[in-house]
Amino acid sequence: MTKPCEWRLMAALKLRAMHNTHNPKVLPLRDGVSPSCVVAPSQGAGLLLDFLCERLPDVGRARWLGRIETGEVVSELGEVATAQTQLQPGRRYYYYRSLDEEPEISFAAEVVYRDEQLLVADKPHFLPVVPAGQYLQNTLLVRLKREFGLEELSPIHRIDRDTAGLVVFSVQRATRGAYQALFRDRAIHKTYEAVAPFRAGLDFPREHVSRLEESGQFFRMHEVAGEPNSQTWMEIIEHNARWARYRLSPVSGKRHQLRVHMAALGLALKGDPLYPVVNDPEPGDYSNPLQLLARSLAFDDPLTGERRAFESRRSLAPLPSP
Repeated sequence: MTKPCEWRLMAALKLRAMHNTHNPKVLPLRDGVSPSCVVAPSQGAGLLLDFLCERLPDVGRARWLGRIETGEVVSELGEVATAQTQLQPGRRYYYYRSLDEEPEISFAAEVVYRDEQLLVADKPHFLPVVPAGQYLQNTLLVRLKREFGLEELSPIHRIDRDTAGLVVFSVQRATRGAYQALFRDRAIHKTYEAVAPFRAGLDFPREHVSRLEESGQFFRMHEVAGEPNSQTWMEIIEHNARWARYRLSPVSGKRHQLRVHMAALGLALKGDPLYPVVNDPEPGDYSNPLQLLARSLAFDDPLTGERRAFESRRSLAPLPSP
């Protein structure tokens, strides 16, 4: 059976080949799943089927042919592909992603806020935000689209599958950019809670600043020399002789930033399967969740000027005994 780390790597490679937007007039939402999109190269010729098999080989030729035969591969112009369709350079082709098998995740998210522009969900540990790798129906985005029928729903930021807490979604494509700009411009105040070891000789509160780059291994990041590109403010909420509950406020938003920053201090988060070393649990093992919670979000609404503030209703486990 493929390990979760391998799925993460496969997902990363696959996402680079895909275009993230879709045209609902070409293929509509189906069971909560929006069509995926692949873009043909600007030069080249041959059968579309051959291109799809080469670009996304994990699907397999038989499955691609089956999708084509059932009318589930369509160009951006609405042309339904056949096995003899010739590739058109630069054209987008849409298709429905599907999985033969998918791990069942019984943990459910809670919607804490919803209006015409925003939806805020409070997700559990282990539930991915968007489809990738071995997860499709058991993702927060697909569940919400299926429940509310919101075809244009899209996260304006993401948290890891391992992390619990708040995720903000844009309901309408037309206003999405205004909310995405809040994260890009660091105009959102975010706080997280985490459980990690306590070190009496390490002073808090403190600021941790470093340069983070991809390590080349399973989505992992690491600190390197150079101009800093990540910043986190760290405080202790409570502690005993061995463990502490921390409040972490990221100023920047690099992937795995909080996990890497804490691990760099010798304070790897309890239950972390990636830092400081990769130690993924077996599929279906939910016994040791990462002790990281996206606790709160606050920002000024770019459309109304209203102050928005949201708080997770979830909580981390009590501190382990000293």
